Amino acid sequence: MRSAVIGIGSNSVRALLGEKAGGTVRRLWRDREGTRLFAGLDEAGNLSVPAIRKTAEAVGRMAEKARQLGAEQLDIFATSAARDAANGDLLIAEIQKAAGVPPEIVSGEEEARLSFAGASLAAPGTGRCGVIDIGGGSTEIVTGEGEQIDCALSCQMGAVRLYQSIQLESRNDMAIAEKAAQEILQEKLAEAGNFRMPECWVGTGGTFTTLAAMVKQIPWTDRTSMHGTRVSLGEIRAIGEELADMDLEARKKLPGLQPGRADIVVHGICILLAVMDYLGIPEIIVSEWGNLDGYLIRKLSGND
Repeated sequence: MRSAVIGIGSNSVRALLGEKAGGTVRRLWRDREGTRLFAGLDEAGNLSVPAIRKTAEAVGRMAEKARQLGAEQLDIFATSAARDAANGDLLIAEIQKAAGVPPEIVSGEEEARLSFAGASLAAPGTGRCGVIDIGGGSTEIVTGEGEQIDCALSCQMGAVRLYQSIQLESRNDMAIAEKAAQEILQEKLAEAGNFRMPECWVGTGGTFTTLAAMVKQIPWTDRTSMHGTRVSLGEIRAIGEELADMDLEARKKLPGLQPGRADIVVHGICILLAVMDYLGIPEIIVSEWGNLDGYLIRKLSGND
């Protein structure tokens, strides 16, 4: 059976069509559109109507394409921006109108579990691993082994959220963003109380694929070559400092950096540096799989 899922994130809308292949999912089609939904969240906690409509249009287009490609089932879920929105009911109504399916607004912990189910497949061998998923509005940190998750955190520190609160003009400003992220992480870890360091770490999301592309000096569109890339803490800091010292137009010309991510990429890197420094993580494995894959794995295995 072919099944499709559309994920409404704080920075982009993504779609995945797949079918069951053994214990995992065979990807048949993917799509992504940057909609920056979180940027439309005002001081009262309401998403702007233009941001909602842009997101709904992207979801509707992807839903139609998925069905044309043979999707027998379509699910839609929304994450951080939708969780934060005071007018989330309007977003749900517009999405249902555009795609014919109401979106499920998943909790931060559930988002973390979905990310782990997909991204952890990139971990080598067996044993416990950790997954870091840096999104636009939140960052999920999960540890576990196989289907057993022992700690799942969702932190209110996403690349777009940090971009809106802290201005970075050069590498000298990065310490401010890193400190803000570390304070949030420290508080979340204290609340959890059950965190244990795993044997390896995997990262999923645009921040990680950007780092892999820049380390390997390949175009950001060459996604299959990014999967499994190991990036050290030193390499990440060097890339972050290089990008922080560049203006926006110069960043957009880099082949390894998606132009639509140029303004927020250093903020995402600051979040990652904060997590790696605080937890003592020396390197991370980049995964091209994430919460969409995790969702389809659960759906097609009957564990939804």
